[in-house]
Amino acid sequence: MKYLMILFLSGLMGFMTQQTFAQKEQLDKIVAIVGDKVILQSEIKTSMEDYRRDNPNLSDTVRCNVLEQYIGQKILAEQADRDSVIVTDEEVEGALENRIRYFINMSGSEEKLEETSGKTVYQLKDEYRPIFREQMIAQRMQMQVMQNVKITPQEVAVFYNKVPQDSLPFYPSMVEVGQIVFRPKINKEVEQYAIDKLEGIRKDILSGKSAFDIMAGIYSEDPGTRDNGGDLGVNSRDEFVAEFSAAAFRLQNGEISNVVKTKFGFHIIQMVSRQGEKARLRHILIKPLITSDMVGEATVRADSVRAKLLSGTLAFSEAVGKYTTDDATKITGGMFTDPQSGGSLVIPADLDPIVVLAIDGMKPGEFSQPQEFTDPQTGDKLVRTLYLRNRTEPHRANLKDD
Repeated sequence: MKYLMILFLSGLMGFMTQQTFAQKEQLDKIVAIVGDKVILQSEIKTSMEDYRRDNPNLSDTVRCNVLEQYIGQKILAEQADRDSVIVTDEEVEGALENRIRYFINMSGSEEKLEETSGKTVYQLKDEYRPIFREQMIAQRMQMQVMQNVKITPQEVAVFYNKVPQDSLPFYPSMVEVGQIVFRPKINKEVEQYAIDKLEGIRKDILSGKSAFDIMAGIYSEDPGTRDNGGDLGVNSRDEFVAEFSAAAFRLQNGEISNVVKTKFGFHIIQMVSRQGEKARLRHILIKPLITSDMVGEATVRADSVRAKLLSGTLAFSEAVGKYTTDDATKITGGMFTDPQSGGSLVIPADLDPIVVLAIDGMKPGEFSQPQEFTDPQTGDKLVRTLYLRNRTEPHRANLKDD
């Protein structure tokens, strides 16, 4: 605790020093220093843009609160480095996928998100990945610090009673919702059609009939890169699914891969240029057509799993582990999570409106009928069963509920 206080004071001293210097030199982008970690003006700007997606009329005075949060986070991250506190890549990617999905839902579509942010989804992930990693490490460090803090119910009650009633925070209605997602199974004939189409595109590019970027603009079914000639930007191999990376990073500059299958569909990949351990890549994605018969078969599978859930022969967490094809919610036990806190209690407005509508008449503990939906990121037709674990009523903070 003494060490954390020293870090905190050094952070404040760094902040005051940088503020004085910034008045003289406007090009300086460092706004605070905590130990050997810096807080950049761009980080504050990114967070403000994030908050303004939820509240466009947010006052600039909130910057002070954002900076205070960053200082606290850096203090915890600094201590986490010394205590070797880590989070896995899978945990970071899961949280990142949830955040991007939230942005897409708020924007209305992936295309609108990219239009308003001026960045592709891949660029947004690159921007938020280190931020999420540090946030999650800081949260884990905070949990380790707090687990040794012993507070009795009597102490909590004494503190609560000292707080004026009109100063207690108001909590809106919140829900805990999970899902089990079923991806329709694609038959061999449909897969072969997609492969043949890509091989024809590749042949035309190799023969010189057309350029890769032009063919990507015409044929690729990846909305995030289609209008940029299939350009994925500069990325390291661990930022793609394994099959994609394995094929891409063995290519020489200018070389085009054979057809590669991933969970997203079929690709051909062009190595634009290697940059050390990173590479600039282009790709063309063709997704096998999902027919109504395939969706129907997935619905039958979902209904069978739902019957086991209702009979009590299968637990929800077990069903998620065995059946769901959604990676983002699989690592959270199937539950949607709050994009800010990472907790499972979510404000309904932050969920997909279709999910909100589906759970409107449900009671805690109930499972919805299987429903078809469109993945906002890929545009694929999928089937899911929703689970309402809990629903809270709007209320002021109190000892019973909070």
